[in-house]
Amino acid sequence: MKFTDDIEQDKLVSPTLAKLVRNWSDDEKVDEESYRSHLADYHRTLRRRLLFVLFCLVVIVITVGYAISYGPLDISFAKTYETIWNHITKHVTEPGIDYIIIHVRSPRVVAGILAGAGLAICGVVMQSVLRNPLADPYTTGVSSGASFGATIAIFFGLSAASNVPTITMAFLFSLLPTLAIVVMSKSKASGSPTTMIMFGIGLMYIFNALTTVLMLWSNPEDLAAIYQWQVGSLAKVTWDHIPYMLAVTLAGGIIIQIMATRLNILATGDDSAKALGLNAHRMRVVFLALTGLISAAIVSFTGVLGFVGLVTPHICRIFIGADNRYLLPASMMFGAMLMIVADLLGRAVIPNAVLPAGVVMAFIGGPTFIWLLLRKGSKAW
Repeated sequence: MKFTDDIEQDKLVSPTLAKLVRNWSDDEKVDEESYRSHLADYHRTLRRRLLFVLFCLVVIVITVGYAISYGPLDISFAKTYETIWNHITKHVTEPGIDYIIIHVRSPRVVAGILAGAGLAICGVVMQSVLRNPLADPYTTGVSSGASFGATIAIFFGLSAASNVPTITMAFLFSLLPTLAIVVMSKSKASGSPTTMIMFGIGLMYIFNALTTVLMLWSNPEDLAAIYQWQVGSLAKVTWDHIPYMLAVTLAGGIIIQIMATRLNILATGDDSAKALGLNAHRMRVVFLALTGLISAAIVSFTGVLGFVGLVTPHICRIFIGADNRYLLPASMMFGAMLMIVADLLGRAVIPNAVLPAGVVMAFIGGPTFIWLLLRKGSKAW
């Protein structure tokens, strides 16, 4: 039949699937009009997903230029990209502007891209693995653990000489909730997704309480440092920190993307996963360990950045759907875009003052989340 020939010529359809359709159509009478309608819907869905990702990419490119050009020294959008290109090709003509753009402003923007992309990936995975729309690095206690670790370093004066002890303590303590949840997930009695998310929320409250106690005993200078770290900011990230964030986020993101099909199966429930030959408990441990490492590598440098991992997957599901093969890259792009916009707004809204990116994200994420919930209802998930 003609439509089977169309399928075999369609580059979006795998040869195996085309062969199955050919064999099936030889034995069954197929409604060609219905087939063409479904195929057109399939192509429209793919185009919509691609356009959404391309839109996020264009916004990122434009916003990056404005984010780097904005500051006390006004640099034009075109001049910004010209300076970056000259630096890459080693034809620097204005060393002063080159230093400001490359060494002062660019690390902040690159950190925003990595933080937004990494936390968005973590949110997608945690919501799928735990089958809970409220799961993200914050509600599972990872961010709170990092906050407590940084508070310990600041309170005991470990960060007086450099910020390395603060980053190290934040990273180590952010792994504790992940390790606790992973150990808990191995128990069939208490390893259900609902129990694990509640366990993470319990750890979050414990770490927040311990952090508050140390803040009450801190001197004003340490208290200000702890507060700045808790609200989340990209201001203190340097090029020395970027390789660590990039390596963990990139490696973890690639591994998760490769296992996106297994993540889809796991999201259907443990019984369905087992029926399809997937070890649900083992895969849940792997995914939780990966998200724990990614989120720990991010929040240990940026501080607590809420709402990125929570809101981004829900917004992207409206345009992309629930298939994690497409949802993961779309959320990564949207999360990066959202974080850059949040940081730029934080620097531009109030004259001579800077709102931390974590605060701006709360202002953006909260109303957006409520609006989507009221407008879409259960479809928002």
